[in-house]
Formats: sequence, structure tokens, C-alpha cells
Amino acid sequence: MRAHERRRAATPRVVGRSRKKREPAFLHLMTTGRRTGIPREIEIWFTRNGDRYYLVAETGERAQWVMNLRHDPRVRWRVGRTAFDGRARVVDPVRQRPLAAAVRAWSTAKYGWGEGLIVELRPRRTRRARS
Repeated sequence: MRAHERRRAATPRVVGRSRKKREPAFLHLMTTGRRTGIPREIEIWFTRNGDRYYLVAETGERAQWVMNLRHDPRVRWRVGRTAFDGRARVVDPVRQRPLAAAVRAWSTAKYGWGEGLIVELRPRRTRRARS
């Protein structure tokens, strides 16, 4: 497999979207470090339903960003050029079984993968990111 073919295979394709207005494949999430208080940013796959964004932590509660948002649920994130402030919460897969199943299905359809701890991001306000 050639280098460009490997990159193409490793980059997720957004399924079911028009070519004119493709949703970005990644979301940039900023949490506050639970020990240092320093902003921490990750790039992560996401799905969206209405104004809610959903992330899946492959390593579950062991993920540093999950530990950070458990300590302080106030987060910021950016999708393309649109930035958000809001709150994050872990979705309870037992109490919220239909939501958890839907998020896993959306993630599997978009990326071919959807197993792990589900986190919901609820925006408080929207702002344009700086270019």
C-alpha cells in the first residue's frame, strides 16, 4: 500500500453527508487539567445530534480527558471554524440505554467504530473561532 493510500485508509470518511457541506471528521476538545489547571486540548472523533455532540473514549474512565472533565465539566470545543462553550457529562449506558445505543450506531456509521465510554457535550453558546 502506498503512502497516500495508507493516509486515505487511516482518515475516517464522513458517511451520509453531501460533498458540498461535509462535516469535519474531528472535534477539538479543551478541558482543564485536574491537577495543574492548565488547558488541555485533544483532537477526537465525534458525532452530533441536534445541538449535542458525542465523543467516545476508547479507554473509558482511564482517558486523561475524561478524568479532567469529571473534575471540571466546563469545556470548550471547536468543530471546523465554530467554537462552543458548554458542559460535558458521561452518558450512563444502563440508565440511558437508547441514547447510548444511538450514539454507538452513529459513531459506527461515521467511523466504523463506536465502542467505549460515551461523553455528551452540551453547548451554552456558539462563537466563531479565530482563523
